[in-house]
Amino acid sequence: MSTTRKIDARKRIALVAHDNKKKDLIEWAEFNKVVLAKHELIATGTTGKLLEEKLDRPVKKLLSGPLGGDQQIGALIAVGEIDIMIFFWDPMEAQPHDSDVKALLRVAIAWNIVVANDRATADFVLTSPLMQSSYTLALTDYSEYLKRRIDGK
Repeated sequence: MSTTRKIDARKRIALVAHDNKKKDLIEWAEFNKVVLAKHELIATGTTGKLLEEKLDRPVKKLLSGPLGGDQQIGALIAVGEIDIMIFFWDPMEAQPHDSDVKALLRVAIAWNIVVANDRATADFVLTSPLMQSSYTLALTDYSEYLKRRIDGK
């Protein structure tokens, strides 16, 4: 198993927001539309539609989060098709699909992708010099873990 993965200068950015955070994400994206225009954008359901309208550019739209969009993003992360995830989540309100959100965050960490869960972190990510060039990220080798799981040890 390869222990690194190269991310191109043109990043594939997943944009996700809970209902109470959609306005914040849309405002952030509009403020950063020039930088975001250099990258491929992927979003869950309604968020994708709102982003497409506000940014006047195509956004790859997946299902709504609670209907499987979070899981679709997780699957794209697992196969190396998402480089960065900007996920404005609402820490003050329980979500009916909290288990999906937890699974999405787990897979993002497992595959060592960049994750921003608030505006300040998203600003730091987007303004990093690394956004403008390719980058090689380290991957954890899970082969021993998988072997133990298969062998039952």
